[in-house]
Amino acid sequence: MAITKEHKEFFAVDFENGWETPEGYPSGIKQKILAGAIDDDARTGSRTRLLRFDPGVYTTEPFVHDHWEEVYLVSGDLTVGNDANGEGGEPFDAGTYACRPPGAHHGPFKSENGCVLFEIHYYDPA
Repeated sequence: MAITKEHKEFFAVDFENGWETPEGYPSGIKQKILAGAIDDDARTGSRTRLLRFDPGVYTTEPFVHDHWEEVYLVSGDLTVGNDANGEGGEPFDAGTYACRPPGAHHGPFKSENGCVLFEIHYYDPA
């Protein structure tokens, strides 16, 4: 199955409205889907999203999923590998990138001052 997304030309991204907390994330982390959709049950699809951390927010467990994930830290700071209390880990600044294959454990994450991530998620075509 091919990865498909709708055709979209340049459009203004509303940074004030349309954000939602993804399932399993704390309330200070919100996403805005820019294009596409992903179906984790059927293991199909592709999506592009922005993910925003409020200052001081952190997750407590590593993430693992069965799709590819590419992440670019657009603004702010992100720490990777903190403990369940939000302590420790390796800090990164804007302008850094990660590419994770299916099954890669990553995180937990925290942001001291808040951040915005640009993410692309997709399944390998069958």
